[in-house]
Amino acid sequence: MLVFLDVDGPLNPFAAEEKPPGFVEHRFRLRGWSRKHPLRMWLNPGHGAALLDAGPAQLVWATTWNHQANTLVGPAIGLPPLAVVDCADTGASWKYGPVAAFAGRRPLVWLDDDFDVYPAAREEFLAGREGVVTELIAVDPRRGMGEEHLAVLRECLRG
Repeated sequence: MLVFLDVDGPLNPFAAEEKPPGFVEHRFRLRGWSRKHPLRMWLNPGHGAALLDAGPAQLVWATTWNHQANTLVGPAIGLPPLAVVDCADTGASWKYGPVAAFAGRRPLVWLDDDFDVYPAAREEFLAGREGVVTELIAVDPRRGMGEEHLAVLRECLRG
């Protein structure tokens, strides 16, 4: 089973008004980002272990962070380097096209906060996966990934 992970929203509750419980503030200096003001992110250091312990799966980044997820986000939450789906410049298909190409006909679970932003692309993606286990777990970017999301993930990986 493949488990696709987005950074902003599920792992970094960027839309929260204040730091959610269990999350730690990080400040990252990114290429193309203001040197004067590093990017503030809230990450939960327990998420890495929780994802790795959820069940037998291949974790894969599906984020516009692309490979920077492995160098900045992963180490901050205890994840080893993961495969990366190239989500740069995806256009109207958003991430659905690259995720579909990477997954092929393998079963998948995907944690993201933007599934409803591209409804036509989502429906086309789901239609193309008919007969293949596909679970989209929507995460509120004001709260980030919580126990309820991890419970769904564990159930999918057991099932």
